[in-house]
Amino acid sequence: MNDFSELENELKKLRPTQPSPVLFERVGEALENCMAGASPARQPVRSSYNWWSLGFGLAAAAVLILFAVVTMERRHKGQQPLAQTSPAPETKPVPLGRERSTSPGRFVPAGGTNVVYNARDEGLHFADGSERPVRRVRYSTQQTWRWRNPETGASLRVSYPREEIVLIPVSGQ
Repeated sequence: MNDFSELENELKKLRPTQPSPVLFERVGEALENCMAGASPARQPVRSSYNWWSLGFGLAAAAVLILFAVVTMERRHKGQQPLAQTSPAPETKPVPLGRERSTSPGRFVPAGGTNVVYNARDEGLHFADGSERPVRRVRYSTQQTWRWRNPETGASLRVSYPREEIVLIPVSGQ
């Protein structure tokens, strides 16, 4: 046992030396010769991809997205409120030239959330008249919609649960 520990101590003292530059040159030459002698099927495929078409395609997609955003903003500004409370009838007549009511009952959408509380995999099933199985997944969610009155600061929140069953086709390859 003693002679092994001495051998291990000697091996621990050894450090690798730096390879010579000649070795690097020879390895490089060997790789070049190897690639030159390889069959065309084994050489890496160099695609002549036209990068200009990719650039123009991305630029066109960016322009379309900007156009869609501007259109949606214009549509959103001219949109009527989605929900309104019915205030008590007014006793004085409203002039016909007024386009918007200053009623404190005007609500505008303020946001919404969709929270998945439970996703349950119910296994493989055969749908009616189908030869291939489908995976049945059941989602339990709760959706919450919020509206806000910008003049009074009042808010309205509506929440409701929802259960959704999704059938995902399974391929048996």
